[in-house]
Amino acid sequence: MNFDEFTGDVQHRLELPGTGETVRAIRATLMTLGQRIPEGAAEDLAASLPMEIRWYMTGAVHEHGQRFDWTEFVSRVSEIEGVDPPEAAYHARVIVDYVHTQVPQSDFQQLRNQLPEDREDENWGKLFEVIDAGGWGDAEEAQTGGGPQPDG
Repeated sequence: MNFDEFTGDVQHRLELPGTGETVRAIRATLMTLGQRIPEGAAEDLAASLPMEIRWYMTGAVHEHGQRFDWTEFVSRVSEIEGVDPPEAAYHARVIVDYVHTQVPQSDFQQLRNQLPEDREDENWGKLFEVIDAGGWGDAEEAQTGGGPQPDG
């Protein structure tokens, strides 16, 4: 997969109007994720991604392994992307689901292991809601009821 395919697929899933908005969403999500997880985990996860996308998790990050919770993650993504927090959280979920389809399962599991999903702790389970609902295609179908939708 190359950069154009990756960004095109994400743009389609997020229904964004252009490549600029799409790249900002990807950069905001992956750079912030790269800040949160250890450097080695970021490198492992990013290794299967296109070179330009991989850089957001590795080269663009000056300090890996920072400790912050889901709320702070969304706040950082929102600020970098320039959208409100609910939109940033949605974009992050869809982008992480897409990354999940592009990387080896072992590398993705390493990511999940780095982020506490305990409801009492940091609520990182929210990042994986699209994946846990069966992935973007299944989650999208469940949201719309599946099949052709009447024009409204």
